Amino acid sequence: MKSNKFQQSIAATGTAAGHMISDFGTRNIARIVAGANPDFVMIDMEHTGYDTERIADLCAWFRATDIAPFVRIPQGLYHFCARTLDAGALGIMVANVETPQQAKEIVDACKYAPLGRRGVALGGAHNDFVMPDPVEYFRYANQNTTVIAMIESPLGVSNIDAIAATPGIDVLWVGHYDLTQAMGIPAEFQHPDFIGALHAVTAAARRHGKQAGIQPGRVEDAQQWRDIGFNVISWGIDYAVYRAALTSGIDTVRHILKG
Repeated sequence: MKSNKFQQSIAATGTAAGHMISDFGTRNIARIVAGANPDFVMIDMEHTGYDTERIADLCAWFRATDIAPFVRIPQGLYHFCARTLDAGALGIMVANVETPQQAKEIVDACKYAPLGRRGVALGGAHNDFVMPDPVEYFRYANQNTTVIAMIESPLGVSNIDAIAATPGIDVLWVGHYDLTQAMGIPAEFQHPDFIGALHAVTAAARRHGKQAGIQPGRVEDAQQWRDIGFNVISWGIDYAVYRAALTSGIDTVRHILKG
């Protein structure tokens, strides 16, 4: 089973940096992203048209790099979790986890017994088509698979300690737009209630030995949220990064053309 660079970075530095793939699901994106040397990518299946076959392609392409491929699935249902991991993903992100019961169901779908109830299929893409020693593989897979619970509602924040305490949940990840919208303060990222929620999430992560993740779109937000305690940061969505870079380049070219 491919090693998990995300987990290696956490172990070595206490931090991990990544990027979200949402629209650029091409055969060459893995090598392009590898040039930036992130620890992980989050392939977005929730807000895109990616089907299971495209997810399998992207996982295969990223598995040819050292980057850990994670997938944000549409719902925390068993077939999304298990099939995505069998396709070669090393991590699963599930939106809007609000209760420890939901968190446990996600872990059950992602982890093998005794930690979960994931069904067994050996020797496929997740094993690089090599038949592993079953006992050793189950142990290593449970350790090497990252499970990320998104906190996107006031209920999720109120249950944050119980969610964080769930064995097998590795990362608490704030969906900042969804959370502020659910709180009735859409996109007010300096609102005291939102800042308080961020502190609640990072404090729970520290208490329970979990990681705290978020995806800023601005350097200022990244710095502020790091100061609050987030140690896993995904830098932007592919199309937003491309648009910002292209806008800057076009503006520069127009300035040059004007002399």
